[in-house]
Amino acid sequence: MRILITTMIWILVSAASQCPAVEKFLEAPIFPNAQVLKQTDSKLVLKTQEGFSEVLAFYKKSLSDMKDIKFRDWGHAIYIEDDGNRPWHSITIAKPSQSSGNGVVITIRKDSWTWIFSTLLLRYVGVFVVLVVILICMSISGTLLSKKFKASQQ
Repeated sequence: MRILITTMIWILVSAASQCPAVEKFLEAPIFPNAQVLKQTDSKLVLKTQEGFSEVLAFYKKSLSDMKDIKFRDWGHAIYIEDDGNRPWHSITIAKPSQSSGNGVVITIRKDSWTWIFSTLLLRYVGVFVVLVVILICMSISGTLLSKKFKASQQ
């Protein structure tokens, strides 16, 4: 029994050392073996020589079990946005270009209050712009209809 327990512990320890550990920044996965170009408390910029499809597949697999994640194709980059309450806000995977030296640049950004307030302000202003447009259209149609019905009554 002692040999069995020792063997099981040895298998678990050796298997755990073989599993690749995924590093994290703001609880977002970091692509392995990527070179750090810039790191602050709110932003991490990485560069890797791996292919764009490999990087995208890594992030799709790493984020597949999370809900409220949106993948957006911007043409020049894939923008991964968290609509939940995670510490990170977005992961941008830029497609290789001449300026980046044919490497894939990955940017992870922290959720910021500036972004949150600007989004709320934009929505607030947008609602009132729509209401003003509806009011103007209703005023114009009311004026036209009242003139038409006045003319038809006479």
